[in-house]
Amino acid sequence: MLMTKRKPATPGEILTEEFMEPLHISQTDLAERSGLPRKHVNELCRGRRAITADTALILGRVFGNSPDFWLNTQRRSDLWEALHTPKRLLRIQRAKPIRKSDIRQWKLSA
Repeated sequence: MLMTKRKPATPGEILTEEFMEPLHISQTDLAERSGLPRKHVNELCRGRRAITADTALILGRVFGNSPDFWLNTQRRSDLWEALHTPKRLLRIQRAKPIRKSDIRQWKLSA
């Protein structure tokens, strides 16, 4: 996956700027059309709630695109945050890659 230094648009920004604003749909309208609580829609738009599989299926149905589109926007945002948050990055960097010599040693001990 290609990661850039520039922070990707969040799922909430994409939802708001690329879908709701051009279609002149309010959060209340989206809540009614999607069957999601208005608070849920508001939290999505503000970046306070992540896109789940269920939400991706609902948004895909409402806007006529794929659930994968919505899950990929969330995944891209999550990965960027993980790699650009010092505490999280330090934890990731502590993980030790498996080497071929490790595999051979495991086979011999089994």
